[in-house]
Amino acid sequence: MNRSIILYISGWILNFEAAFLLLPLVVALIYKEKTVFSFLITIGICLLIGIPLVIKKPKSKVFFAKEGFITVALGWILLSIMGALPFFLSGEIPSYVDALFEIISGFTTTGSSILSDVEALSKSLLFWRSFSHWIGGMGVLVFILAILPMAGGESIHLMRAESPGPSVGKLVPRMRTTAIWLYSIYIILTIILFIFLLIGRMPIFDALLNTFGTAGTGGFGIKNDSIASYSNYNQIIITIFMILFGINFNFYFFILLRKFKSAIKIEEVRWYIIIIAVSVILISLNTGGLHGFLGKIQESSFQVASIITTTGYSTVDFNQWPTFSKTILVLIMFIGACAGSTGGGMKVSRIIILFKSIGKELSYMIHKRSVKVLKLDGKKIEHETMRSINVFFISNIFIFAISTLLISLDNFDFTSSVTAVAATLNNIGPGLGKVGPMGNFGDFSVLSKFVMMFDMLAGRLEIIPMLLLFSPATWKR
Repeated sequence: MNRSIILYISGWILNFEAAFLLLPLVVALIYKEKTVFSFLITIGICLLIGIPLVIKKPKSKVFFAKEGFITVALGWILLSIMGALPFFLSGEIPSYVDALFEIISGFTTTGSSILSDVEALSKSLLFWRSFSHWIGGMGVLVFILAILPMAGGESIHLMRAESPGPSVGKLVPRMRTTAIWLYSIYIILTIILFIFLLIGRMPIFDALLNTFGTAGTGGFGIKNDSIASYSNYNQIIITIFMILFGINFNFYFFILLRKFKSAIKIEEVRWYIIIIAVSVILISLNTGGLHGFLGKIQESSFQVASIITTTGYSTVDFNQWPTFSKTILVLIMFIGACAGSTGGGMKVSRIIILFKSIGKELSYMIHKRSVKVLKLDGKKIEHETMRSINVFFISNIFIFAISTLLISLDNFDFTSSVTAVAATLNNIGPGLGKVGPMGNFGDFSVLSKFVMMFDMLAGRLEIIPMLLLFSPATWKR
């Protein structure tokens, strides 16, 4: 294992985190908050560890899949350990475990919170909390790849470990150029959303933080009622952009290059829109009936967009919805957004491939001599892709079951325990029951919080990097 490159990249992660922390530091200075010292101390610690790690460049920058996965898993843990310090040092979140839970929820774009009164936080910590969504949305390693020349072609292993979806490849021949394209699209969409919220007369500070939460599909609200107190215009804009950020970024890449046929061919995007439309119609009918159908469209559209993209914002307490509507929300929690987007969940493309695989097996049982090739977007689905998807599903079910079992030790009701795991493993944010949109995760035990922190990281990194990190075989030479 090339340990030197792992340490080198970890050093850059800490240095970039120090740079990211300058923004909330500026906010603290503007509002003359005491948190200035918390941010200064954290920046100092990041640089104290990060600079020595990057001064000595590794002899070889070549690394393989194992190093890529380990680097990403360790990098995200390191990012979170340091990112929690401002909350803890300021005393605004007195427990370091709670502070760590909050920032992991931020970086993984989960949006689950231990806070019962969000508005009690200082402006600078609210900024850092929401900004962590934007950092984690596209991925800090993707950002580093866009800025620094890392390891040539092998850097694909970093992107595959960090970018959500069953298959991650290059948009263009050079990996660094791909990373630049991804972040360019991300930044452009972010700026457009911010402008639209300002047009809706949302205060600048609120617009910026809600933009971070929407772009990263994270969902940390800066008000206790999440998005409910904002105007209908702003709610509609956020609904639209949650859906847009849940779309595979390859779609935007093809649009920008005017390859419209290639964009239209992406099956995942079509099914993603269909799932949203069907879910909205069914929930609107179930919660409002034919008489109140039109009035429920906006309400259900927001919640469906929020849940399927794993953003987690809310405008209503969907905990009070009929069981049928809540069941739909739970189902789309697991489906999630598109691969290659900022959203979480299992991803629409995996669900499509799973159903095609079932269809193939049924066809084989009826016609033993038939040879059916599975395709997605007109391209053959390779055996390696199918194998990785099967491993993902099995691992996901295993982690879900074990996590639910451990969390049940807290003796909360079944719905709360199960949806708490579903919400964290799929990076959703709110669940149902005790962890519904009007609740929080603060009452869970320390053990349960660590379980859910693992789930959030595993969900964001597509499980395998976290499993490899804790596998003894990984560390053998």
